[in-house]
Amino acid sequence: MALQQSLRHLDTAFQNFFKQPKTGFPRFKSKKRNKNSYSTLCINENITLSNGYLRLPKIGQIRLKQHRSVPDEYRLKSVTVSQTPSGKYYASILFEYEDQVQEKELQKFLGLDFSMHELYRDSNGKEPAYPGYYRNVEKKLAREQRKLSRMQKGSNNRNKQRLKVAKLHEKVSNQRKDFLHKQSRQI
Repeated sequence: MALQQSLRHLDTAFQNFFKQPKTGFPRFKSKKRNKNSYSTLCINENITLSNGYLRLPKIGQIRLKQHRSVPDEYRLKSVTVSQTPSGKYYASILFEYEDQVQEKELQKFLGLDFSMHELYRDSNGKEPAYPGYYRNVEKKLAREQRKLSRMQKGSNNRNKQRLKVAKLHEKVSNQRKDFLHKQSRQI
């Protein structure tokens, strides 16, 4: 199923290339520098999600941290398992459901505008201070990347150092995402 899914992705990429003028030619996916992920479709209940476990074909049962409960009327469509550069695995699970979106009457309006100094400025005059997460870690990151650049390619020490650098980048990325989610929730 995973090999068939990769061929489907390639087919979609070529169809988009020939149909849409702005879409470029499908990129070569390197064995060394690629996004480690694979997708599989749910056919004949080969993927199940129950009791904190995800059952995948060929792999078997995997314990997972489930972020929200899934209603019974939702139908599982596919799963994409991906690995981050720091070595963590994530499963993105796609569900299908039939539901009508109710229209709401809007009472309050808020205008947002891009701000050069901060993240944005809203119509109430609020301007949240954007914490410079990358700037705080910049010196540490530069030191760790210097160490990495001096190591011999293919060595275990280089791989350990690569993980250190990847974890620093991931931390900054997570801090930024957390800040943006909290801001959007406040709005």
